[in-house]
Amino acid sequence: MRDGIQTILFDFDYTLADSSRAVVECVNVAFEGMGLPPVSADAVRRTIGTSLPDTLARLAGEEHRPRAEEFRAHFRRRSDEIMVAWTEVFPAAGATAASLREMGFRLGIVSTKFRQRIQDTLRREGLLDGFDIIVGGEDVAHFKPDPQGLLMAAERAGSRPEQVLYVGDSLTDAETARRAQARFLAVLSGMTAREEFDGYQPEGFLAHVGDLPGFLEGKRRDSV
Repeated sequence: MRDGIQTILFDFDYTLADSSRAVVECVNVAFEGMGLPPVSADAVRRTIGTSLPDTLARLAGEEHRPRAEEFRAHFRRRSDEIMVAWTEVFPAAGATAASLREMGFRLGIVSTKFRQRIQDTLRREGLLDGFDIIVGGEDVAHFKPDPQGLLMAAERAGSRPEQVLYVGDSLTDAETARRAQARFLAVLSGMTAREEFDGYQPEGFLAHVGDLPGFLEGKRRDSV
């Protein structure tokens, strides 16, 4: 298919949607329950996409990592109440998915977020049918940047890793693609600046996911 790509897989947070307001709330509710001081919204936003144990360690210090289960319990309790309701899907996500499907690509999502929360959010927006595969945090034993989830999604799509384009906003996403030997395309709609991707050699950079169909059409014209 176009430039050898058969399947396009997306990260979720900051790539297709913004759940940062809910994540900030859940982290600080959890910290309050654990007797830890609150953290700034900006600091929390920079952890989005990492596992909850890593989030706790980055925000409170490695010495608190043994309390990860306590943190997870507080976080998930509040998350059950607000995560889907407070998550905003980017306006271009639906049209982008429709365009890519018309171009013949299989589409999927690989995220550390619970699959059910992603599904409920997409269902609310009428977008769930636009994605063939969704791999969430509960589906894997190892979180990104371990490539398990990406390789699982590629297999379900019937594609080899080199036939997969992974679209994401973070260095974690870039490293996940590299370990899976998939191609990576960076979107700059998150908290990671363009220059931070130096060394990963992404296929390109997009301001937001809505630019993806045009980017792929340009690659197709260039290869003709």
